[in-house]
Amino acid sequence: MNFKEEMAARTALCEQIIKGFLPDREAFPYMETVVDAMNYSVEAGGKRLRPMFLLETNTMYGGRRDLAAPFMAALEMIHTYSLVHDDLPSMDNDLYRRGKLTTHAVYGEGMAVLAGDGLLNLAFETAALAFDRAESPEETGAVIKALQLLSRNAGIRGMVGGQCADLTAEKHPERTGLDTLLFIHKNKTSALIDSGFAIGAILAGAPEKDLESLHKIAEDIGLAFQIQDDILDVTGDSQVLGKSVGSDEKDGKVTYVTMFGLEKAAEDVRALTGEALSLYDGLSASNDFLRALILSLVDRVS
Repeated sequence: MNFKEEMAARTALCEQIIKGFLPDREAFPYMETVVDAMNYSVEAGGKRLRPMFLLETNTMYGGRRDLAAPFMAALEMIHTYSLVHDDLPSMDNDLYRRGKLTTHAVYGEGMAVLAGDGLLNLAFETAALAFDRAESPEETGAVIKALQLLSRNAGIRGMVGGQCADLTAEKHPERTGLDTLLFIHKNKTSALIDSGFAIGAILAGAPEKDLESLHKIAEDIGLAFQIQDDILDVTGDSQVLGKSVGSDEKDGKVTYVTMFGLEKAAEDVRALTGEALSLYDGLSASNDFLRALILSLVDRVS
């Protein structure tokens, strides 16, 4: 099986696991609309990279998929809720995401806010199901550690903090330097990627030294991923991306591309990915598909 076929198989598996934790509208009388909006948002598609990273690191260290599955679904719910809120008129005001109408465009702004809130809360309800699946005190301890990391990376010390800094930078582009830009990317993008890499390994009992490397690998990949996003906003095809392009320039937003240019941005994507792979090759365990997945992100077009 080649990488493209393996990627399709892994994506399908992640889809199956995530959908297994989504709410059934029939079980929520009087709340069907918000449940529909939540499910619409998650089922709109996507690469499922974050739960895939979690699955692959968990497998790499000999973990149990049954224990990792609630965290896979929870991580994608958190990522999706952030996109639902990101697309709101008060934020990025986008009408298309993943080639489909955004949640607020279909269900209205108020219901989109509730759908995002619902997904965030359901994420932690879902992750907590892992306690019932733990088969030893060690696994219970790992679930606690994983929940702590998930909470931190999703909140003001992670993604929310990065989004706050991003909104502030948009209002004051003249004050946005490299340190600010890196802070935004490390928190807004790298934090949830870190949850994928580290939580899968934590649940599998990976060595502490490897966990330290995985945190740095995730940071590098997150930075490279966001810089590539900046590049695609200039060079990408909206039909391929499934969302509008050129918005950064239109909004006067400071990005890695506006700061350093396309050539330097592409060069740094390759350098960050190379550093991530070097650290990856020093881990005590290996996963050929995961390594290929990291490498594939360098030249992605969507």
